[in-house]
Amino acid sequence: MASKRLEVLTVPGIPLVHAGDDIAALLASALRQSAMELMDGDVVVVAQKLVSKAEGRTRRLSEVVAGDAARELAAATDKEPAMVQLILDESRAILRHRPGVIIAEHNLGMVLANAGIDRSNVDRDRDLVLLFPENPDESAKRLKESWHDKFGTHVGVIIADSVGRAWRMGTTGMAIGCAGVEALKNLRGRQDMFGRVLEVSEHAVADSIASTAELLMGEADEATPIVIVRGLTEGTSTQTSRTLLRRADEDMFR
Repeated sequence: MASKRLEVLTVPGIPLVHAGDDIAALLASALRQSAMELMDGDVVVVAQKLVSKAEGRTRRLSEVVAGDAARELAAATDKEPAMVQLILDESRAILRHRPGVIIAEHNLGMVLANAGIDRSNVDRDRDLVLLFPENPDESAKRLKESWHDKFGTHVGVIIADSVGRAWRMGTTGMAIGCAGVEALKNLRGRQDMFGRVLEVSEHAVADSIASTAELLMGEADEATPIVIVRGLTEGTSTQTSRTLLRRADEDMFR
């Protein structure tokens, strides 16, 4: 069997992004400056914060009016009422809470802490917080189409965020939006090394790629919000990140 190779490449020169900025054009410029190029099958992983900033998804807490439900939950969790109001606005349901943490089912269907609302790497102004893109799958699709127009290549696009997990310590990457990537690979019916037929195996490909990219994106001051993962054969799938959502009736913990 021939050796396989996977490359993970940071793209230097991505500036701080503001509302209305064209991320596709920013990447194109950064690639030219670094003598890099996109290739067919590449997966471009873009940090969620970059997309949210470009789409103007910042909110100022001082402008949020907290309702009674938000104030009650804020008292139980030691959180700011305005922040809790935004969490409620961005969520279908609050699943668990304790002081310091609210676990919510986001309007997009993902289960995560604080509905994905974050302050880190947003701005020096502590009054500003950042929400998820309204439709990250559509955001990924627009980027994919724009890069195809600019470079003539078929690439996959993942919008990634770092999230905690119920049974493990630490955060890892998660695909909150994707286009052109087989987000969930169904291995049912294939055989293992010993001829046993796989009956339940599915591989969360998009999340695995997001986690790989997160190793270079980092969580602090790395300033590497776009990473290219090379060595896969993505770029044509019609799956979206919603393929990865577990149905509520199959979830043993809800």
